[in-house]
Amino acid sequence: MSWSDWKDVEGEGMTFDEILYDKKHHEGLGGGIARVTINKPDKYNTMSLSTVDEMFRAFYDANHDPSIGVIIVAGAGKHFGTGGDVEWEQWGLREAFYNRYPHNRLIRNSRKPVLAVVQGYCLGGHNHMAYCCDFTLAAHTAKFGQAGPKVSSPADGFFVPYLTKVIGAKKAREMWMLCRHYSAEEALDMGLVNAVFPLDEIWQEVENWCEELLQKSPGCLEILKASFDQEMDGYTEMGVISSQFYPDWFDMPEGKEGGASFQEKRPPRFWSLREREAELRAQFQKEYEDGES
Repeated sequence: MSWSDWKDVEGEGMTFDEILYDKKHHEGLGGGIARVTINKPDKYNTMSLSTVDEMFRAFYDANHDPSIGVIIVAGAGKHFGTGGDVEWEQWGLREAFYNRYPHNRLIRNSRKPVLAVVQGYCLGGHNHMAYCCDFTLAAHTAKFGQAGPKVSSPADGFFVPYLTKVIGAKKAREMWMLCRHYSAEEALDMGLVNAVFPLDEIWQEVENWCEELLQKSPGCLEILKASFDQEMDGYTEMGVISSQFYPDWFDMPEGKEGGASFQEKRPPRFWSLREREAELRAQFQKEYEDGES
């Protein structure tokens, strides 16, 4: 039994600038797999609204193709990806990116099992996309982690607490709050990935895993995926907590500081901003007391 070659998907709506979309079929089993590859290796495969728009079209096609049994998510080049495009986000579109139809929701709403293939950096939005997938296979070069508090980018909604179901509450808080990086082996030990392979063997192993899945009833797999994903329904969607407590976060000094420090390649000055806030509060209090006296 063997696989056909990967073939680019063509047709109406299937022209892309920021992703690659192709399919291949198993000549013995008859079913096939679809692959969505973020194709921005010169920018560490960072995502913008247009990236997710293109991913949506590819996922829609794969989910409506009865011959496809598994959807693969990958990154071009050396890295899986490093989250949202900071340059793009500075134009004030970050909230639209997370509140429109986020990449995690594509995974969540997919009828077909989704398998992430991770090599190199898997940080920020790419990390939580990978752990929301049904399966995550990693090359030994993979590095996992979050960066939100490091660059003053708050995140809330189902994909934050959902990590507690994947690796446990203590490790999930450690990953999100401390922004540490974890090796592929550390990720395997904590249950963040299913398996780790040498980089030059990863795609052969992906085919092996997909071949196993294609031997199972596709309808049963779709029902099982929906049953597992139903657990996420109890979590709040994105944007609710931050919009209640910090509705103008990205216009506030602290909200701007993380992206600015990243662009300027300097440590963020979060606490100097808090010191300035304390000075202004003290000044306001003094003026209020002087007015009362």
